[in-house]
Amino acid sequence: MSEPDRARPPAGDAEERPGLIDAVPVRHPWRWVAVAVIAVLTAMLLNLLLTNPIYNWPFVFEAMVQEPVIRGLLIGTLGATVLGMVFGVLGGVLLAVMRLSANPVLRGVSWVYTWFFRAIPRYVLIVTMGVLGALFPEGVSLGVPFDWLIIDALGLSGDWRFVTLDAYAVFGGYFGAVLALASSEAAYMAEIARSGILSVDRGQVEAAQALGMSPGLAMRRIILPQAMRVIIPPTGNELISMLKDTSLLTGLPLTTELFFQMQSIGSRTFQTFPVLVGATLYYLALSSVLMVGQTWVERRFGRGISPSATPRRRTVVAPVASNGSGAQ
Repeated sequence: MSEPDRARPPAGDAEERPGLIDAVPVRHPWRWVAVAVIAVLTAMLLNLLLTNPIYNWPFVFEAMVQEPVIRGLLIGTLGATVLGMVFGVLGGVLLAVMRLSANPVLRGVSWVYTWFFRAIPRYVLIVTMGVLGALFPEGVSLGVPFDWLIIDALGLSGDWRFVTLDAYAVFGGYFGAVLALASSEAAYMAEIARSGILSVDRGQVEAAQALGMSPGLAMRRIILPQAMRVIIPPTGNELISMLKDTSLLTGLPLTTELFFQMQSIGSRTFQTFPVLVGATLYYLALSSVLMVGQTWVERRFGRGISPSATPRRRTVVAPVASNGSGAQ
């Protein structure tokens, strides 16, 4: 058999080959039904927002720019959020390191703290903080611990206390608000930080030890920087939750707070619903800004490991050699 005869396919195979496929796209009529339903619901919502007089939009915007409201936004909402998160993150990292320590006492203290503050609702903790002054009727004194026992043992008189503070003013004010938020947040951040630290490969720690790094130095320069890509996303969620939870400070009560001031305006003017709309707009705007910032930080710490940073694979098609008859 000649070379062209071997390259040419048999006549029977050519007849059995199928022709062009007449493909029909799959139709999804229910998708368009869902789109129509969503469009109708959106139109109904816009009509409700724009035409219902209960919203009273001029009063909403007027209440939002009042000086006490702006002060409550800056001091009670943003200020308490920043301070609560700063001390909460620091306390959480410290508790996580204690939890991973070889010392059983440190592990036990960290576990008990995390168990207690994760089990207590944040609102209950805030309300309890407001009445915590009842435990110290004579005030909170700063000085030498158990000074009365030492003084009695030495046969002396007086006390070794430097300053005495009003317990109700301390725990029922701004300090108590930040303390309640930070104490609760530290328990959650401890678990987040612990999971991030455990996500770092053990070989990284061994390599740091082989280079002569102390455990503290290895934690700061090797472990924590790599753990940040695991810690950052839930920490951003905790920050947004902390911002919203500042509204719970009305249970303290903290007067220099956004939601407290908006409720006060509503109580004085009998415009309860419009001031709630104004507070909602503030929380929506602030949370949206934090979400954008969280996305940027996640991309920053996820460089080199995120799917968007992975180079796309290219499909290389090898050239097909052909002979004179067109056969491959």
